[in-house]
Amino acid sequence: MFSNVDATSNVFEWLVFLLIKYSKMFMEGTLVTLYVATLGTLIGIILGLIVGLVQDAATGENEGILRNILVCIGKIVSKIYVELFRGTPMIVQGMIIYYGLRQAGVEITSITAGLLVMFLNTGAYMSETVRSGISAIDSGQREGALAMGLSGIGAMIFVTLPQAIRNIIPEMCNTFLTNLKMTSVLNVIGVSELFYMAKTAGGTYYKYFEAYLAIAVIYFVLCFVFGRIIALLEKLLRGRKDYVLAAEYIESEV
Repeated sequence: MFSNVDATSNVFEWLVFLLIKYSKMFMEGTLVTLYVATLGTLIGIILGLIVGLVQDAATGENEGILRNILVCIGKIVSKIYVELFRGTPMIVQGMIIYYGLRQAGVEITSITAGLLVMFLNTGAYMSETVRSGISAIDSGQREGALAMGLSGIGAMIFVTLPQAIRNIIPEMCNTFLTNLKMTSVLNVIGVSELFYMAKTAGGTYYKYFEAYLAIAVIYFVLCFVFGRIIALLEKLLRGRKDYVLAAEYIESEV
């Protein structure tokens, strides 16, 4: 009984010691993690929007031969890209991109390679989300926009896409939380994020359990804080529920 208590106390003491001694290192790792996750997610979302729009683009006799050819090529390229990045682990993608580019003579830093992997991976997953979000919008919305004189592109940009984006914002936020944790796999190519820092700190005293426990606490705090912020954002996007429809108001007045 006492040995278990002593062991727990020893772990706690080492945990506090590592957090204090390597606080600057853990802070730097946290900033790198946030930087890669945030920028990678934002660029990935933009890429996902583009790929999703390409996948949703329609072809037809009235669209023009050149446009149909370009759309078909775009669909094939985007399909290959999505399948490749959705069908392989991010850790493998990081190794291939980083060492592959360096072997090809491209001087790329580990953090640049990490960002490249992050936004390419995010774009592949977000493209499917965007496509599903667009498909969920009633086709009557697009038809109504076309009837009012908007072009196909105009109807997509001003009518369909804004509604689709609003519907997929929760998924965008969840993707950011996932990327926040997935940055840990980028340590294999030397990105100095939290996991890399914990491995370095733990190796100094051979206290890997305590070091990884320390970053587990940091990851939890980050995800908890951002999770609450995202929940608040989703609540604001849902709007008020105490409104009265115009038709109901008129009936009540009559």
